[in-house]
Amino acid sequence: MAKLTIQQIELYKLFIPLKEPFVISLGPIYNAENVLVVIRTKEGITGFGECSPFMSINGESADTGMVVGQYFAQWLKGKDALEINDHIKAMDKIIYGNSSIKSAFDMALYDIASQQAGLPLYAYLGGNTGKTIITDYTVSIGEPARMAADAVKIKEEGYPAIKIKLGSNGKTDVLRIKAIREAVGNDIPLRIDANQGWEVEEAIETLKALAPYGIQHCEEPIARWAFMQLPRVRRESPIPIMSDESCGDEHDVERLIQLKACDYMNIKLGKSGGIYKGLQMVKLAEEANIHLQVGAFMESRLAMTAFAHFSLCSPSIEHFDFDTALMFSEDPVSGGIQYEKNGVVKVPEVPGLGATVSDAWLGKMERKIV
Repeated sequence: MAKLTIQQIELYKLFIPLKEPFVISLGPIYNAENVLVVIRTKEGITGFGECSPFMSINGESADTGMVVGQYFAQWLKGKDALEINDHIKAMDKIIYGNSSIKSAFDMALYDIASQQAGLPLYAYLGGNTGKTIITDYTVSIGEPARMAADAVKIKEEGYPAIKIKLGSNGKTDVLRIKAIREAVGNDIPLRIDANQGWEVEEAIETLKALAPYGIQHCEEPIARWAFMQLPRVRRESPIPIMSDESCGDEHDVERLIQLKACDYMNIKLGKSGGIYKGLQMVKLAEEANIHLQVGAFMESRLAMTAFAHFSLCSPSIEHFDFDTALMFSEDPVSGGIQYEKNGVVKVPEVPGLGATVSDAWLGKMERKIV
């Protein structure tokens, strides 16, 4: 059996300002502050991975990723890149949590494995291109009039659905949605994301007040640690509930299914620790007839390409939230997904991930090499 020996691992800090601040209930985001992982094998196949650590969600930063990544690199050096199962277990033994930086290593390993197999990543994962990936686009939280104007622009650009950040005072959130719906009309779906911003009673009251506005679903209405209250919110809400921050890995999926806590789940590889555990989450959700979305943090088109490949692995993945790479002021990625008209996203039809970062870009970044 083929073996690909890991010869060198490189960690890069990717820092790119956004075109304008992206504001959610947890606070404003001004820059993408990510970590790139490049794994080079003795046999000449190189894998790329990326994560976007989010301090208020997974407790990581680009700085912690650069440090923890060196522990993983020291262990992986000299190992067979194709033994992904063993490497995921080893990373979990080395350190608890740190799902974001783990996901970047996982991604690079899957890039190598699918290149070795001569298959695009989606095909290596057992997926196919029988469905079209269409991303929504997100309105930052702010004053109702500004949000309505932003929503109109998104509709005019042809996106099929508008995602709206809420979670900053329920009564004001209702005014925000009212202004947006009046501005865009009734023929485009609205999706809302409270990012844990409401108290339990406030969430129920707000969701009931939003019922007339044609909301497809609401992501994470209450604090993730209050997940025992999520079943009640779901029962009393006229709007379907999607778990996000409370749905990190396969263990969270099992818990939420047992509690009957949500109608949808939002899988993010930066929460799950990568593709390996993400596939386990999908299987559990499929068995429970839970509908899925694949989302993102502030990753570039490199990681976003992995998310798109992953999204093709199951018909249960119905919604796609891949807009944040479009918010970057610069694009460091060669190859990768292409954003077409009306939110359509196309994956590359080449072996592996199909996305890289040029040596010129890598040369500009802070780095650690093992």
